Amino acid sequence: MPKIKTHKGAWSRFHMTGSGKIMRGKIGGSHLRRNKTPRTKRQYHGQIPIDPTVKARVKRLLPYGAR
Repeated sequence: MPKIKTHKGAWSRFHMTGSGKIMRGKIGGSHLRRNKTPRTKRQYHGQIPIDPTVKARVKRLLPYGAR
């Protein structure tokens, strides 16, 4: 059985936790950064879990897990 290739775009965008949750960053964090308030910029710091409706699609792109 051949190995399955990992989608490198998905691999760089998603992270998997120890419990198996797939996390993502928020969009727009580096775009027009100077105009954003400190509170808004702080909200981009963390990662948030992906929506359950796209979980199967992301798992197919990451057969061996993300980073």
